[in-house]
Amino acid sequence: MGIFEPFRAIGYITAGGVPFSVQRLGTETFVTVSVGKAFHVYNCAKLNLVLAGPQLPKKIRAIACYKDYTFAAYGSDIAVFKRTDQVATWSRHEEKVNMLYLFGEYVLSADAKGNIFMWAFRGAEPNSEPVGSISLGDKFTPTCIMHPDTYLNKVIVGSEEGPLQLWNISTKKKLYDFNGWNSPVRCCVSSPALDVVAVGCSDGSVHVHNVRYDEELMSFNHQIRGAVTALSFRTDGQPLLASGGSLGVISIWNLEKRRLHSVIREAHDGSIVSLHFFANEPILMSSAADNSIKIWIFDSNDGDARLLRFRSGHSAPPRCIRFYGNGKCILSAGQDRAFRLFSVIQDQQSRELSQRHVAKRAKRLRVKEEEIKLKPVVTFDCAEIRARDWCNVVTCHMDTPQAYVWRLQNFVIGEHVLTPSSSTVTPIKLWDFKTCKLKSRLDVGKSVTKIAFHRPNGLLATVAGDMVLILFDTVSMKMVRRFEGHTDRITDLCFSEDGKWLISSSMDGTLRIWDISLARQIDAMHVDVSITSISMSPNMDVLATTHVDQNGVYLWVNQSLFSASTNTENYGSGKHVRNVCLPAVSSAERSEEEQVQNSGESYKSSIKPFVVMDHQIPNLVTLSLLPKSQWQSLTNLDIIKVRNKPIEPPKKPEKAPFFLPSVPSLSGDILFEPPASTKETDISTTKNTYHKMSELSSHFSQLLQSCGETKDYSAFTDYLKGLSPSSLDMELRMLQIIDDEESEDLEQRPELQSISSLLDYFIHELSFRNNFEFVQAVLKLFLKIHGETIRRHSMLQSKVKKLLEVQSLVWQKIDKIFQGARCMVTFLSNSQF
Repeated sequence: MGIFEPFRAIGYITAGGVPFSVQRLGTETFVTVSVGKAFHVYNCAKLNLVLAGPQLPKKIRAIACYKDYTFAAYGSDIAVFKRTDQVATWSRHEEKVNMLYLFGEYVLSADAKGNIFMWAFRGAEPNSEPVGSISLGDKFTPTCIMHPDTYLNKVIVGSEEGPLQLWNISTKKKLYDFNGWNSPVRCCVSSPALDVVAVGCSDGSVHVHNVRYDEELMSFNHQIRGAVTALSFRTDGQPLLASGGSLGVISIWNLEKRRLHSVIREAHDGSIVSLHFFANEPILMSSAADNSIKIWIFDSNDGDARLLRFRSGHSAPPRCIRFYGNGKCILSAGQDRAFRLFSVIQDQQSRELSQRHVAKRAKRLRVKEEEIKLKPVVTFDCAEIRARDWCNVVTCHMDTPQAYVWRLQNFVIGEHVLTPSSSTVTPIKLWDFKTCKLKSRLDVGKSVTKIAFHRPNGLLATVAGDMVLILFDTVSMKMVRRFEGHTDRITDLCFSEDGKWLISSSMDGTLRIWDISLARQIDAMHVDVSITSISMSPNMDVLATTHVDQNGVYLWVNQSLFSASTNTENYGSGKHVRNVCLPAVSSAERSEEEQVQNSGESYKSSIKPFVVMDHQIPNLVTLSLLPKSQWQSLTNLDIIKVRNKPIEPPKKPEKAPFFLPSVPSLSGDILFEPPASTKETDISTTKNTYHKMSELSSHFSQLLQSCGETKDYSAFTDYLKGLSPSSLDMELRMLQIIDDEESEDLEQRPELQSISSLLDYFIHELSFRNNFEFVQAVLKLFLKIHGETIRRHSMLQSKVKKLLEVQSLVWQKIDKIFQGARCMVTFLSNSQF
């Protein structure tokens, strides 16, 4: 294990050009999209991420959904997930699976050789074998599958060669051949009208066809906008058809007037992958190969669409990143001419910084938005001091002599443009910030390509074309370090916040960490995709990287902060470099928790700790990660019970309702006599409650005893964590010894044996410093209940003495660390620099 280990990737919304899958559950609508080797589920109401699937061995090629189940095709296999748990794998295809289609109780899968398999799925555990198969032939390459409404057990399959075929899935027979239009079929959808479908072709034509009579009703053509890659009919009563092209344009066609209704120009920066009109709503959702999902609403008087909401990332690889906001955000500039702010905590807070009305200016000048945007950023820097008062980010752009400033407070470009004077590339100049005068100059002697300056210690790192890192002390104006090891062009470098490390990346695919004080390399790792930019968080817990041909930002965890066993000696010489895989696009360690209620069920992101420790850190304790209220309530149960007591007793009714039977009493008060059945029910309920309490107590003692025999108390601790504070209090009180008996007979009591086993449990947990705050709360409650019993019996006193020794030893070590940190903070806060 090295210093940096993969964590996860951010900035991916859609990837791979895979059509999304939309389904409605209860009152909510969800869309499932592919993000490379994983899938994400978004709530369409706000486009919030509600579910993140696990990583698959290969990229997803097709996706389909049915209630809680997701079907993802990768390579020649199909993975079946129930939420995030993979429950089955279908592996009958010999070629790559290109399409999945949910058809009633079946899932149809089609591969590149024209083989279609039918998989039965009825909500139970899916079968591992298909129920049938169809071979379309060698001269028929399927491109799309569609089921015409009301056509029982029938699907239409489009082909790369142009023709279409109608098949009966039940009988596995071909019913009809459609000649097509001498152009490859790209998409096919059913219309609200019976027997009518729409077919999109590669030549840019859209054909509205009657499949019952094999007659064309109408056709549209937008050849100048590329091939038709997606279609969708509007279903709220308006006769409109949306078609998406390979150039990122969405066209809206009026079926009654048989003409173009409107055009959403530059809807996406890449080819449209999917279109979907929501049922009975004037809302259209689209996705494209530009790493974005957009929702459009048709609510204007002229019937044109406007953008309602969207989620997007970089449509081209980013080339420069920097941490911002105390490590909570990452500024990123990409080749798509976009300047973005990514949130490391919550993905939905990511956004693109505005370049001031680009869309309006492009529409007014009748040019593309790309021509209005600034050219790609080459490098930038930021400062968080007084960010509300002025622009705090400056960017340099490709083939542009000016530098631009940005106001992150408002997420917009600033009002000033900086025009520096021209200078050579081999002297490095140092300026006095207060006087704005040239302070000194360093002559490197070679063309400088990268620099990094660490202000606290005054070190300046430079990179020239010879792949050598040189460090200068800007105070003494001397070279202090020289690092060699990279075998290709160095792409980026950065200092750690404490100034002890210098991190560099290269086109040779390596990332190297240099210890400045030791003047040597302490770690090196190699990834398959070359690194283009790096940035380390101010807390030094996360390293961010960008890579060639990758649209996301990848995060790596600094294991040296959490573990003392990083094995870096083998890689320190530079001769050995460890190979590391890129972080997963969707990992189990999600940093945000979002859930959506659907028909009594909810989607939940799998939440795990930021770093999973495989061993105990010396001299420290491990917390239980339980909510504060759960373990704090154990220490305050008496106060809670007092607060929950009623203020006054319940009042007696003045008069009995006429329908209730009453009996006279000596005091004159009205007494209500419950029916005999009610009395019997109360007695039965009391008995059941007693039996349940006895069963719980028995399970508590048996689990404690079995864990004590193996000295593995993890199962017992999990059981205690799952109990509510009142239930745990009841479990401990069930072990109380109330009656006085002879000591000899008392030692045989099972309650005393359980108390002794509990003391062994506390000694074990405190010795290993596990679940420290939870164990302390349980121990306090235990001593409050059983303290008198322990004091009266000698067989328990020896264990209590050992427990006291372990508790004192552990707390002394923790208290020593606390006091050391307290003294250091007090010293620094009282010092004046």
